[in-house]
Amino acid sequence: MSDFTTDRAAPERVLAISAHPDDSELQAGGTLAKWAAAGCEVSIVVCTDGSKGTWNPDADLAELIAARQSEQRAAATALGATGTVGFCEWVDGELVQNPANVRKLTEWIRRLRPTIVITHDPWKRYRLHPDHRAAGFLVSDAVVAARDPHFFPDMEYTHHRPDEVWYFEADEPNHVENVDGWLKTKITSLEQHVSQLESTMGIASDHDQAGHAQFVADIHDAADRAAHLVQSDMSGFTAGEAFYRLTDV
Repeated sequence: MSDFTTDRAAPERVLAISAHPDDSELQAGGTLAKWAAAGCEVSIVVCTDGSKGTWNPDADLAELIAARQSEQRAAATALGATGTVGFCEWVDGELVQNPANVRKLTEWIRRLRPTIVITHDPWKRYRLHPDHRAAGFLVSDAVVAARDPHFFPDMEYTHHRPDEVWYFEADEPNHVENVDGWLKTKITSLEQHVSQLESTMGIASDHDQAGHAQFVADIHDAADRAAHLVQSDMSGFTAGEAFYRLTDV
């Protein structure tokens, strides 16, 4: 517990880069909402188009892609985010680590100039989803490229070094952010991802009260586990979000 930090002051700007719509809200929604309320400019960029985010084999994928972008914008609004909501629109499930994709994310970082970048931990052991691994590695590479002027010198935006990178779903977390009072906002933001209610949240329909109650309980349980990483008696806070906080950027 002594190796953990907690409760960083809200940065001026934060950029959450996720593999799919809803990833940032699920893993860091409480933190993003808390910082937004404190005046931080919160931006969210999504790598893939979310086109595989359905169990319906007959789904119209163009409609799904459009819906997921609309849902992501609504989720950002629910968090109180005032920054950019951007989409790289790479094909869901087929995200790859290559120079062209690094360049695109480098452009986002240089353009938005975040104090903190938040993304997936690509080093998490036994991670099954390839997009989560790829997104984490792409963002890590893009942070390096964004900070150094000799990467992509033809780019419109000048180099920018974020102060920190935070990895969610961290294999070895070293920071827990206190999100007491922010889980309701996090849940509301996740509920904007209507297309994912069944596949991601386990809610069969709008009338599935039991499924919704279980989803809410799961969010609270995860926050409770994160809070327990840094305290045994829960005397400080009862809800947390855990990250690996990289400050040597």
